[in-house]
Amino acid sequence: MIAYLVLAVFPAALLVAAANDIYEFKIPNWVSIILVCAYPAAGFAVGASPQIIGEGMLIGAGALTLGFALYAGKIVGGGDAKLFAAIAPWIGLGTLGIFLFNTAIAGLVLAMVMSLFRRLPILPVYAHAPWLIQLHERKKDLPYAVALGAGGLLSFSQTPFFQLVFGG
Repeated sequence: MIAYLVLAVFPAALLVAAANDIYEFKIPNWVSIILVCAYPAAGFAVGASPQIIGEGMLIGAGALTLGFALYAGKIVGGGDAKLFAAIAPWIGLGTLGIFLFNTAIAGLVLAMVMSLFRRLPILPVYAHAPWLIQLHERKKDLPYAVALGAGGLLSFSQTPFFQLVFGG
């Protein structure tokens, strides 16, 4: 039972990050902190070996380095870089390629949907939801936590922790 609860932190955090990024174009630091802190607890709860947990930590460190390089190049936002690094340990080395592919496809779909949405005129109903006006007007920004979250959720069933709990 504990394994299920701790494992549920991953999808819940991704949904919170995506919703917050859509609503405010910000990913709260506490979401990434919870993912990073819950990772070893989830590993122990599901019975993962110390090698699997350590491998995940190394993947997270590599993802943080890559994320900060992308942030320094003004390719991604700081929240996206931190969220990517917080997701990476959960994904594991064997699923990393699938996660990156799923995230890229989700990012492409997100970009197309946002492009279409932003070509439409601002409707009067948007006045009741100021976040929609902001989403419409920030033409150069994408709430990329949506793509990261979708990539993580689509890849979750193939991650080491999920496989330990549900089999594969």
